[in-house]
Amino acid sequence: MKTPRTVVVLAYEGVRLLDVTAPLEVFSTAAALGARYRVALLSPEGGPVTTSSGTRLLTDPAAGFDGRIHTLIVPGSPGLPHQPAPAGLLDAVRTLHSASWRTASVCTGAFALAEAGLLEGRRAATHWRYAATLARRHPGVDVDGDAIFVRDGRVYTSAGVSAGIDLALALVEADEGPDLAREAARDLVVFLQRPGGQSQFSVASRTPAPRHEALGALLRSVVTDPAADHSLPALARRARVSARHLTRLFHDQVGSTPAAYVESVRLETAQSLLDAGESVTAAARRSGLGSDETLRRAFLRRFGITPSAYRARFRTTTPAN
Repeated sequence: MKTPRTVVVLAYEGVRLLDVTAPLEVFSTAAALGARYRVALLSPEGGPVTTSSGTRLLTDPAAGFDGRIHTLIVPGSPGLPHQPAPAGLLDAVRTLHSASWRTASVCTGAFALAEAGLLEGRRAATHWRYAATLARRHPGVDVDGDAIFVRDGRVYTSAGVSAGIDLALALVEADEGPDLAREAARDLVVFLQRPGGQSQFSVASRTPAPRHEALGALLRSVVTDPAADHSLPALARRARVSARHLTRLFHDQVGSTPAAYVESVRLETAQSLLDAGESVTAAARRSGLGSDETLRRAFLRRFGITPSAYRARFRTTTPAN
């Protein structure tokens, strides 16, 4: 029987709970599916660690850990971008990194890696909100504020919070192959790899709530049935305003034109359909974009890739070049 790969997650006072548990769940799920992993939860001093949510985690001491580490994961915390690292954290990072085959950070855990000197001269990712702070504090680090995760040598860094899942799945794929990684993703009901970068938030969630009641209902109708007739005249009729007035309302309260909003919703719908395994033709029709060519042009304009390339990205965690 082959020796299991040891995955260590390094917790500390104030750590973000999901940054810790998300990678642990991925590697534990992969192990249950046949991968050669054993996971360990350590902290600089050992014992109970209180997370930023108030949940307490029971850890073993980093200093007492014996043996080689295959993967070291350093989670983030809300405090790392704003204040010195907790006592003992940087020493523990350096010590465990020296015993590890590869080291990874989740979210603002990149700040700990940078403070420990592990990112100097490397490209790195972190939460988009703190990318500029990391770049300013550590000018020797090439910070990518949009990437979901970045590999530079044996050091991996990832974006905010749930990106720890994306990173962990990518590491599983590198170790065990895409089939097992895909099965783990399916078991966890997550994408094997999300396309795009950190700017990929849903249209509905990033659209400000309109003050005009009729406009709010109109936006909901587009999201509910994106393939319906959402031409400007049709939207204006449903809102019982003129086309010119509706365009002004969109501009003032949504920040886009009616056509741009409708296309964004339809593109998002097409993405979901492609994720679910629909053909390009079916995704174009059911999303309201109509033809393959219309969907292709919209994808290229918005994402810089074709719908077919988009589908292919979900079959592997390997980032597209």
